[in-house]
Amino acid sequence: MALTAAGVMPYLAGRIVPFAVPAEEYGDIAWRLEQVQAGDLEFLGGKPELIRLGHFDDVDMAMLIHTTSRPEDKLAGVAVSNNGCVVKTVRYLGRAAHAGSAPHLGINALYAAHVALTAINALRETFHERDTIRVHPIITQGGRQVNVIPGEVRLETYVRGKTLEAILQANAKIDRALRAGAMALGAQVEITTLPGYMPLANNAQLSEVFRQNAAALGGNEQYTTIGHRTGSTDMGDISQIMPAVQGYIGGATGTGHGADYHITDARLAYLGTAKVLATAAIDLLWDEAQEARRIIQTFTPPLSRAQYLALQRGLNRTETYDGASA
Repeated sequence: MALTAAGVMPYLAGRIVPFAVPAEEYGDIAWRLEQVQAGDLEFLGGKPELIRLGHFDDVDMAMLIHTTSRPEDKLAGVAVSNNGCVVKTVRYLGRAAHAGSAPHLGINALYAAHVALTAINALRETFHERDTIRVHPIITQGGRQVNVIPGEVRLETYVRGKTLEAILQANAKIDRALRAGAMALGAQVEITTLPGYMPLANNAQLSEVFRQNAAALGGNEQYTTIGHRTGSTDMGDISQIMPAVQGYIGGATGTGHGADYHITDARLAYLGTAKVLATAAIDLLWDEAQEARRIIQTFTPPLSRAQYLALQRGLNRTETYDGASA
């Protein structure tokens, strides 16, 4: 609205595409898998699905701003990179039996999951610090009746890492631990690995454009450059196929993803974010878009769109392992 009302657009060479960012947190995995089975989705992440649908086919570069409560105690900042991840759903199948009168007739799927979780914890010291591996499983179904030996238990987890190679190496170890739980109890385990988010590599030139405009909100002393962040974002997928940057602007307090997270500076969180995006677009597209052209000409994408889609699809697999016959 500001760019249009101010009469700026006729002086810019190019197009500006405001994009909503749906489904960025990759939550509600079971629901999303239902959408896949119904044919409404292929990828469970927002931007991977938008890439698949072709919505980025006519886009040359992308800038996103993430509201935050703490960009290192500054008003704004940008990270060098972020972890990527794969997503896993796990189902242990044992044998239900009466827990009081005949537990010996059962195969306890919950205990199989416990063994696997213990094995995953034991693996943590084998992860190299440079790879910033993060594995954080949860039990989404741990049994249905207290007087029944659990015959089915479900887990979910991410396997995060700094590079795709590190993620896949850690993922192989996690699969081994999951199989160990099934072997220990004589249960079956079904392991599904889903494509999550690719590692984010913020483009240095776009990051500088973001810095110049974000610093205008409060001065250079209120801007920070952050190193590698171990969370994951679907902006990483965009960064594999075009120059991209995900910046951070404050305006909130509390713990990210916590109940105490609140917007406390609406002007910064909403108007400040919009202002930085608008002024960055001007810097990129004025003077026949020389800055945007320079960034495009000096950028070699790690993957083409076709290579990206093939890679993501290749990560999707389901393995069933019978611990009783091992």
